[in-house]
Amino acid sequence: MLAATAITLGGSAMAPVLAGLVQKKPPYFASISAGKARMRTGPARSYPSSWLYQRADLPVKVLDVYDHGAWYKVEDPGGTQGWMMGTLVSEKRTAVVLGMVAELRDSPRDGGRILWRAAPGVVGRLSRCSRGWCHFDVRGRGGYVEANHLWGVEPTEELP
Repeated sequence: MLAATAITLGGSAMAPVLAGLVQKKPPYFASISAGKARMRTGPARSYPSSWLYQRADLPVKVLDVYDHGAWYKVEDPGGTQGWMMGTLVSEKRTAVVLGMVAELRDSPRDGGRILWRAAPGVVGRLSRCSRGWCHFDVRGRGGYVEANHLWGVEPTEELP
């Protein structure tokens, strides 16, 4: 009985997150919610797996929604496209550093003091994006990064 209650509570807790994602119009950015997530060639478990992601919080771009959010067609930072179960996709906004080392500054401007540096491939959480800058947090070490150094946000996107 206890296990059934836990499963019911877990499922209902996920409902608002999935509902929020389903209501958005693709394309938009999201992230992988699990430490292991399979990308498939089609929107069902019967389709073969094309990729196994082992990196929670990796940003993905949602391109299409199938079966009321049961499956999402996504694109990863490398351009690979495929389908993921809806429970593996989160509305949490993350980004990955592209190209060269990104400087995390104390304010959203070129002259801001450099607090940290993040190497290409580093994933962090996004918040407060405005005028081409985003607050980027990597495990509690945060600062402002120019959005054009990140994959997971549009350069002109505004986030609260």
